[in-house]
Amino acid sequence: MKPKQLTITFLTFCIVAFSGMKAAKAASFSIVADNLDNAGGLSFGPDGSLYVTEAGTGGNDSCVPPASGEGDSLCYGNSGAVTKIANGTQQRILTGLPSIALPNGTGGAGPRDIKFDATGKAYVLIGYAADPTYRDRNLGNTDLGKIITADFNTNSWTSIADLANYELANNPDGGELGSNPLGFLIDGNNLVVADAGANDLLRVKTDGSNLQALSVLPQDILTNPVFPPSGTPSNEPSQVPSQNEPTTSQISIQPVPSNVAKGPDGAYYVSQFTGFPFPEGGAKIYRVAADGKTSVYADGFTQLTDLEFDTAGNLYALQYANQSAWKGNLEGSLIKIAADGTRTTILSGNGLESPSALTIAPDGGLYITNRGDRPGHGQVLKIENITPIPEPNSALSLLTFGALGVGWLLKTRSTKLTHRPSSST
Repeated sequence: MKPKQLTITFLTFCIVAFSGMKAAKAASFSIVADNLDNAGGLSFGPDGSLYVTEAGTGGNDSCVPPASGEGDSLCYGNSGAVTKIANGTQQRILTGLPSIALPNGTGGAGPRDIKFDATGKAYVLIGYAADPTYRDRNLGNTDLGKIITADFNTNSWTSIADLANYELANNPDGGELGSNPLGFLIDGNNLVVADAGANDLLRVKTDGSNLQALSVLPQDILTNPVFPPSGTPSNEPSQVPSQNEPTTSQISIQPVPSNVAKGPDGAYYVSQFTGFPFPEGGAKIYRVAADGKTSVYADGFTQLTDLEFDTAGNLYALQYANQSAWKGNLEGSLIKIAADGTRTTILSGNGLESPSALTIAPDGGLYITNRGDRPGHGQVLKIENITPIPEPNSALSLLTFGALGVGWLLKTRSTKLTHRPSSST
């Protein structure tokens, strides 16, 4: 039987994972914003307000094929937004941003992350989640797949870097074309971006110059993969094997980097969502040095969507779900990794569903975008009453590297393509 390519659109954030860890006592949370459309990254601004991106619900304009080439098209509209949360109220203060989504408004790609530089200038990352070949051809002049700077006073923005076009022109991982930038950070005069569709970490100056790939994340070899049962409903039918398709003991899957944070050691740490079939316990956190050298920092997670360091050097990792979503359970987890490798589950389930991003407030408070996979139901949560009991490290191995210094033992697309080889007949 001819090998079959399998993909899923990562922008839907539709699958995740069981880490094997449970907190003895869960934290609680309060809802500080709701009714968001495909909510994404969030960040505190210089005014002390919290800003969150909404990828929007697409629209009725031109369309592009999904990453797999199968299933419903993603259609364009200007429904993306940035919402400001302050003094108990929420308000969309930047509207009309580009968005593509499925006909029912799910799977929205548009504004995915927001950060502020030292001068208070706002940068917004716009996702795309498709083959960049189709963007200009089908949609015309759009800022999908780009980084923009925003002016909230005039509801206007300026494009400074075209990440999707970089993938089209360079394709650093050498695989099928795809771009879906999902998360980024500001490091001095550099912007460092995780492109889930391209499977790479990009770096560009804040003025838009010197755009280049810093690291290409490696593919993983998955042993004894678990697939959805034959006939499982899916917008991308190619991800579900047919009844007559032979099984295989090993497959190669794409890394699908979802976000990036800078560690106290100066290196970049990259969360991995993983490609289809989204193995439980198969996601890693990668460490990328300034020269691009990439190594595994920690493993054993499932479908990570974000990570952040606090001022004490603790790393918080966010799991989109504790089981593969095709199993029908979208309960996620927030996991704390101490500098010595100790892991603690802060919150698991109990209302935490398909979370897409997290941020840490200046006062140390934790905030999460919840239900980030759906229109009209997204939330921003403030985590409270954190009283968990540490779990043993055996569930998740921490890979240590002595050279990292004292105290630091330290392309889906949304996927790009994920490949499942099958036996010849």
